[in-house]
Amino acid sequence: MAWRPFSTKKEKQILAAIAEAEEMCSGEIRVHIDEYCKGNPIFKAQNLFYHLEMNNTALRNGVLIYVALRDHCFSIIGDAGIDEKVPADFWETTKDKMSAYFKQNDITNGIIAGIQSAGEQLQTFFPADDSKGNELTNDISYGA
Repeated sequence: MAWRPFSTKKEKQILAAIAEAEEMCSGEIRVHIDEYCKGNPIFKAQNLFYHLEMNNTALRNGVLIYVALRDHCFSIIGDAGIDEKVPADFWETTKDKMSAYFKQNDITNGIIAGIQSAGEQLQTFFPADDSKGNELTNDISYGA
């Protein structure tokens, strides 16, 4: 049986936050949850980004929120299209919001806060575009 750290209710809350954030912008947001992170969480997120084919969006505006639950680490990365347009500290406010929840051991709301913040920030640079549709699935992916 596959490892699932969230209840069905919590998964639905996260998926609803993704759908809501993606309505505000043309960006694509995904969440990946690992139990452990061997090594650097940014490096792990970068590898997952390509493994999950998040670089296949027309505007290169995918965002991956990566969380390793037992190692208490996470990272947020965006595709090249985002990095070309945003200031260098673009993700710091999102990381801070997530960290505040994580420090209280509220993982679900920390992830939701990250998703909401990413959607709000992407709205400026990548406004909603109904012609594209949903380029990537909104599923939460899980590792071991």
